[in-house]
Amino acid sequence: MRALRDETERFMLRYKFGMDEVITKLSILREEFNQAHAYNPIEHISSRLKSLDSVVAKMRRKGVEPTFDAIRETITDIAGVRVTCSFVSDAHRLAELLTAQADVRVIQVKDYIARPKENGYQSLHLIVEVPVFLSTGEHPVAVEVQIRTIAMDFWASLEHKIYYKYDRRVPDELLEQLTDAARTAAELDARMERLHRTVHGVPHADSAPREV
Repeated sequence: MRALRDETERFMLRYKFGMDEVITKLSILREEFNQAHAYNPIEHISSRLKSLDSVVAKMRRKGVEPTFDAIRETITDIAGVRVTCSFVSDAHRLAELLTAQADVRVIQVKDYIARPKENGYQSLHLIVEVPVFLSTGEHPVAVEVQIRTIAMDFWASLEHKIYYKYDRRVPDELLEQLTDAARTAAELDARMERLHRTVHGVPHADSAPREV
């Protein structure tokens, strides 16, 4: 049991280190933008590591066999990093800058900005793989990166609290109001970006990563 516990802790620690790697890459970009450019697209960076209980629960829901290899292959959101930016175009620009780095491998891109969810949610979700170098050698680790605007981050936070309060059984009337609020947030994002471009011009390209 002690050996299994130690192995599990080492397994989870790799994901923490992978998360730290991605945070470092984004923090370097943020500092570089602060020093070298007139505009910084990164407003805030946060992170979270799933608890072992959450990982086990997700394994059961997905029918994954209880092995480290199976978890590594099928559960890609154990480590998560969230980046909040000011404008929609910032999300695509930051994704481009992160995934262009030589040691970052893109596993999956879900562009909920180009194709919002039915409830109106908009965000850019990436699964990237980064190398973690330990005493046992190099270990590739998957990290989920979510990039979204301040307005949509506020909306998503509110949605999460509502779903938690109602134990995911949210009344239809509230769901309709949430969807309407998401549309309002998207409209606000568009208006603020147009205003920003009118005042400052277009400081960066609007290219988006390819969805895979």
